[in-house]
Amino acid sequence: TSGISLLEPIVEWLEEQKGMNRTVSTLGAGFVCWALGIASILSLNLWADFTPLGSIDMLEGKTIFDLLDFFTANILLPLGGLLVAVFAGWVMSREAIEKELALSEPMFRLWYITVRFITPVAVGAVFVYNLFGA
Repeated sequence: TSGISLLEPIVEWLEEQKGMNRTVSTLGAGFVCWALGIASILSLNLWADFTPLGSIDMLEGKTIFDLLDFFTANILLPLGGLLVAVFAGWVMSREAIEKELALSEPMFRLWYITVRFITPVAVGAVFVYNLFGA
């Protein structure tokens, strides 16, 4: 399922970088994911008053579930979008992108300018606003 495919990069990294065998890295990564899941569930009832990072103003009053939600929605998603835009606009070759998108020349130019210049600024603004403006 998709959960297994999401676990694969972590398992592979543990194998390559830390020298762990596949079984141990799979069980370890799976356990960490399971523990985070249990902690987030418990933060909706038994641990509802537990705010582990409450001393940080931005994270005050956030339970484990709220922290995972905040981190995912306000950091990972905008950062992922920013990195994809930078990769597509500045790292990939123009020819490869043109071939993949198969757009007309005017549409491609508009897309290319948008991805290179407008998207990183817009996503960066959303990222900063989510962290400091809300």
